[in-house]
Amino acid sequence: MAVKIRLKRFGKIRAPYYRIVVMDSRTRRDGRAIEEIGKYHPTEEPSFIEVNSERAQYWLSVGAQPTEQVHAILKITGDWQKFKGEPGAEGTLRTKQPKESFVTPQKGSVIIPEAITPKKDAAEAPADAAETTEVAADSAEAPADEKSE
Repeated sequence: MAVKIRLKRFGKIRAPYYRIVVMDSRTRRDGRAIEEIGKYHPTEEPSFIEVNSERAQYWLSVGAQPTEQVHAILKITGDWQKFKGEPGAEGTLRTKQPKESFVTPQKGSVIIPEAITPKKDAAEAPADAAETTEVAADSAEAPADEKSE
């Protein structure tokens, strides 16, 4: 029986994700697998690749042949170099950077207004109050004058 390491497709249209599986070469693409050894999500940035290195090494050692796509993934993770005994077994796999934790801005920051506003001087407050009452009185009288004409 010829055994292959290949991709099994999952996901919606235009949003694929794959499992890296070991299966008989005669089975259909999404058919029954012998074993699942990893995951591959190409739409993420950077692509999410997770391979069980121990199981991949075992299946390569017993003669399982990877497809071209899986061969490229195994090179990225460094499993192919480890199997062949070549340098570069650490691989070139890029991982997603963790999100930065939220830091609350300082009290004097422009982003957050200060909760306590500075109080006006006692002399300025009555003057402002007198002006607002005069303006309100003028605005109330103006419409009455226009109606009488």
